[in-house]
Amino acid sequence: MKTVYLVRHAKSSWAHDDIPDKDRPLKGRGIRDAHLISEYLADAIDFGMSIQLCSSSATRALHTALIFAQNFKIPASEILVSDELYHCDDMELHSRVKSTADDVDILFVFAHNPGITDYVNSNSEAGINNVPTTGVVGLSFEANRWSEIQGLAKCTLFEYPKRFK
Repeated sequence: MKTVYLVRHAKSSWAHDDIPDKDRPLKGRGIRDAHLISEYLADAIDFGMSIQLCSSSATRALHTALIFAQNFKIPASEILVSDELYHCDDMELHSRVKSTADDVDILFVFAHNPGITDYVNSNSEAGINNVPTTGVVGLSFEANRWSEIQGLAKCTLFEYPKRFK
């Protein structure tokens, strides 16, 4: 079985209107929410399995990934950074997921909407209208190789900060 956790980046700041969208940082609330969700997942995930973190190159997504890595006790240097994940659509996201090395059991992808929500709804029957900031959706595929994932995945998790407040 292969499991992908799709993480929408944490809440970003609009305080600096003179910087490119890709460079927008996280707000304080986003940082707190990323810690909240990643600490919850750190207790829920089997870290005996092979885990890979892959992030969009956007500052807000990468900062979210760094917080998760910290709380998962995964070195920041192990995060794969991909320009292709910056505002990718569900098909591009699926291509990235399918290209994951087969020795990886659990893949975390830190990216953006609408790509994440579209991916979840294209590849499962979850029927999620919107994955909110710092929202995480877990999808499990009945496959031994990432390149062979097909059909609908089972939605095993949908969590977001407001559910914990």
